[in-house]
Amino acid sequence: MKISNLKKLYLSKIKSDNYVFCFASFWIFRSTNEMKLLLSICYISIIACVIAKPKEDVILWPNGAPGEGGYEISPETTILPKNNSDVLRVTNVSIPTIKYFPAPQELSNGSAVLVCPGGAYNILAIEHEGTDVCEWLNSIGVHAILLKYRVPRRKDREKHEAPLEDAQRAMGVIRSNSKKWGIDPSKIGILGFSAGGNLAVMASTSFESRIYSKVDRFDEFSCRPDFTILIYPAYLVDRKERKVLFPEIKVTSDCPPFFIAHTGDDHVPAEGSALLYLKLEKMGVIGNELHLYPFGGHGYGIKKTNKVVSSWPERVESWMRSLNFLSK
Repeated sequence: MKISNLKKLYLSKIKSDNYVFCFASFWIFRSTNEMKLLLSICYISIIACVIAKPKEDVILWPNGAPGEGGYEISPETTILPKNNSDVLRVTNVSIPTIKYFPAPQELSNGSAVLVCPGGAYNILAIEHEGTDVCEWLNSIGVHAILLKYRVPRRKDREKHEAPLEDAQRAMGVIRSNSKKWGIDPSKIGILGFSAGGNLAVMASTSFESRIYSKVDRFDEFSCRPDFTILIYPAYLVDRKERKVLFPEIKVTSDCPPFFIAHTGDDHVPAEGSALLYLKLEKMGVIGNELHLYPFGGHGYGIKKTNKVVSSWPERVESWMRSLNFLSK
């Protein structure tokens, strides 16, 4: 078999249902010249083998999301990338959902993470800050839940208000299903990028009570994340002053531990991340970790680049391990 054909065959099998293919192929090609190629892509293939298929979407508000009565939102739309540097986007979300990505049983450590894509609270960067992140979490044994929260911003409401209702609701739904989904209810975190990072901050500092009237039994469960992961979080400080956190961010000693990554050349001020870390430390929250890198910009998500900041997944994995969130 030609090397080009072998490569195409492997790439066509990634994320397919034929997981056994990855391992059986060692026997098929054990004596061929393509073994070096096989070994070079083995890691990618094996990771694809263990990533489980996501479940169906779960509608967060079966009877309609709160506060949506007076809004006319166009139909939900998926915007395809225009080129290789562009990203997949979703907008006009009026029916917020979660999608459960279960970790493979043999890898699962019981932890789970609610993933919040960014997009300025106007769109959702649903792939490189969403589904791709869920698949990476699965590869380290963590169940992932992708939150498709309401965008764009609702008129006459704070930019984060409707999304925060969705995030709080999602945490209750996840905890209520923890036994069914094989999740440890004390190991449920939240991860967000940019505006999704702001949403994760709000969810991690506004958990004493829900900002909406309770609907059903799901809202009887705690909406407090057990840990928080922020990648270039937005809307933490004024872009000009950069001296204090916005007043809606109320850090207390009851907040979960935070992991934060940001870069100095980001148009979203890294001072916000630094001030948040310092406030957490001042309030006595244990286990925080802050990484400030010189270069990387904004919006890279989980894409690998030539910048050191793209190693943040490895740093997160080490941090989670240090706090025993990856222990079985």
